[in-house]
Amino acid sequence: MVKRVVNFNPGPAALPLDVLKIVQEELLDYQNSGMSILESSHRAKEFEAVNDAAIALVHEVLGVGPDYQVLFMGGGASTQFALIPMSFVPAGQTAAYIDTGEFANKAMKECQIVAKAHIAFSSKEEKYRRVPKMNEIKYPEDVAYLHLCSNNTIEGTQYHEFPETGKIPLIADMSSDIASRQLDYKQFAMFYAGAQKNLGPAGVTLVVIRNDFLAKAKTGLPTMFTYKTYVDNKSLYNTPPVFAVYIMKLVLEWVKKQGGLAGVEKVNAAKKDLLYGAIDANADFYKGTVEKTSRSWSNVTMRLPTEALEDKFIADAKKEGLIGMKGHRSVGGIRFSIYNAVSLDDIKKTVEFMAKFRKTA
Repeated sequence: MVKRVVNFNPGPAALPLDVLKIVQEELLDYQNSGMSILESSHRAKEFEAVNDAAIALVHEVLGVGPDYQVLFMGGGASTQFALIPMSFVPAGQTAAYIDTGEFANKAMKECQIVAKAHIAFSSKEEKYRRVPKMNEIKYPEDVAYLHLCSNNTIEGTQYHEFPETGKIPLIADMSSDIASRQLDYKQFAMFYAGAQKNLGPAGVTLVVIRNDFLAKAKTGLPTMFTYKTYVDNKSLYNTPPVFAVYIMKLVLEWVKKQGGLAGVEKVNAAKKDLLYGAIDANADFYKGTVEKTSRSWSNVTMRLPTEALEDKFIADAKKEGLIGMKGHRSVGGIRFSIYNAVSLDDIKKTVEFMAKFRKTA
């Protein structure tokens, strides 16, 4: 087999090797159809079976029942930033947003184009070093919904509890931590995620909406901007990202084989404990960038004493087969994106490199 690196890219990101092997094996002739799934019509029985299986697996793995609709959409999470307020903020009403990072902020700004947005909390003045304590989240009782980003990919923060909103629908962008830990997904009226971090390749966005919230969606929007279009047609109204949905199905099957969310959570907890432990044990050299109570399990961020050392760290790591750890251009530093497909052995190798680098730098 060709040599593979430890891939810390934030998205598109690492895929499970077992999944890639299945894709490789099935690529030229999918289930004796005589063609690749890449060539399949989305109306073909082979792909309809893939689509149905992927929907069923989302329900099963995430633990949401038939009162939730599972949609596969295009345009990334960024398109949802606009479609949500377009669909769910009635004229003259306001939506509430928790501003904890660049993407949470972008979602709020998209809302402000089409509706009013109330800032329920912001850590922008603190350079997004944390998510809020639950008693810090404030919003009027009549908002259309409360929106948050469960994990902030760039800044390396994550919610470890979620607000109790009562009758106010709670919506979450879960692009970088979906299916990575056990959650009660039923507390959300809607959640969505770009697939390219934990669920598959770039090109498909998973959207899950509870029926009672879906019933509130505005009518009269263009066909492809209407959630009901996707519901009524099982996301097959137009040509979907066939290959991406197929790989998402395989990834969800892989998650089941790991023991479901309980299994992946156990491994992810060990990964983050090992990596943060290495940072904290060398706090004079490796400096975490966020408050410990807000640390992400998915995106571990740190700084070194100088940018020159960070550049050397990245270059030396690449020689050891560790790639994709350069921090986002807006914040700099080092970022390890340790999604589900990054193994505990990968983290052990990384921690060994960190110890060696610390001694020789």
